[in-house]
Amino acid sequence: MGDIIAVDVPTTEGVKYAGSKLKLLPHILQLAKRTDAQTVLDGFSGTTRVSQAFAKTGYRVLCNDIATWSEVFGICYLLNCKHKTDYVALIEHLNTLPPKDGWFTAHYGGNPKSTQTDGLKKPWQIHNTRKLDAIREEIDRLTLTRVERAVALTSLILALDRVDSTLGHFASYLKEWSPRSYKALTLEVPNLFSTDEQHEVSRRDIFAVLNDRTVDLAYYDPPYGSNNEKMPPSRVRYAAYYHLWSTVCLNDKPELFGKARRRKDTSDTLAPSPFEEFRRNECTGRFIAVEAIERLIRRTRARWIILSYGSAGRATAGELNEILHDNSALVEAVEIDYKRNVMAGMKWTHDWVRNAHVPNREFLFLIEKDTKN
Repeated sequence: MGDIIAVDVPTTEGVKYAGSKLKLLPHILQLAKRTDAQTVLDGFSGTTRVSQAFAKTGYRVLCNDIATWSEVFGICYLLNCKHKTDYVALIEHLNTLPPKDGWFTAHYGGNPKSTQTDGLKKPWQIHNTRKLDAIREEIDRLTLTRVERAVALTSLILALDRVDSTLGHFASYLKEWSPRSYKALTLEVPNLFSTDEQHEVSRRDIFAVLNDRTVDLAYYDPPYGSNNEKMPPSRVRYAAYYHLWSTVCLNDKPELFGKARRRKDTSDTLAPSPFEEFRRNECTGRFIAVEAIERLIRRTRARWIILSYGSAGRATAGELNEILHDNSALVEAVEIDYKRNVMAGMKWTHDWVRNAHVPNREFLFLIEKDTKN
């Protein structure tokens, strides 16, 4: 049993990402079609694939995320108004730079032909980090517009993603070099597009955005803490999984720690997120992550909300059901079971609550708020 997705899904571009919603795009766009929305807030944009899809579909998009690299992607794809050919000369120039030893090579470059002196696994081979060092220095040296700089950085990140030796994040690296890591780093012009809408890109805390922005539809895919009760107090957060993309964008040579050479400012104590919090509020006894979702929905100034949430998240089905019932009307819930490739649309009943205990399922909720309140 499954719903037929009667919507054209535009092509999008991004890096390997644990929270990617690429497979959910047909369902997200289908739910959006049920609304009369013209403006959309993508509150946790990540790789910006959802923002790209909304923009290409004709919506005016406010793309927001607290990650520096996500902002760069947003500027590249949503604010560009030139043709791809206009960037060919820039990308070709960066590709022809002679390699050089620099900060990235010192910390993240590995040589497969020799034993590592520090005993640490690395995300890239040294022949590619040397190109990274040269290209990153040149991007800072050149006089580029905001969009040109974002296009160059996005091109660099996409190229690095194609030759890494990781599982798709930078919390740990593969024991043996991946076949793709032997390939040469080569930049390509991103798959750019332009629309007639005036899109916006911001890098702000989501609650700060909600203080001063009103839209027709908000799409939320917040990071969420595991519902595993054995989860240790110290763990890697989303900010740490993609710390190297931030460093490539900032080129700030940050203080590092740990075997993965993570940015110190992405440690658990310095990069907290209430949506990832596994602890309970000492005053209320409720999980802090659950309270954050409730506050998010309550403070959103939009008639429509599409909320993405996984069955492995900290909030239980019963708690989510209560949050949605108290703050809005659930118009539709879509359940996606990747292992069985099952899709099911459910109305405002407890059907989805009964089904949500099965792991590895993703839920999309189309919510209509009472805008008078």
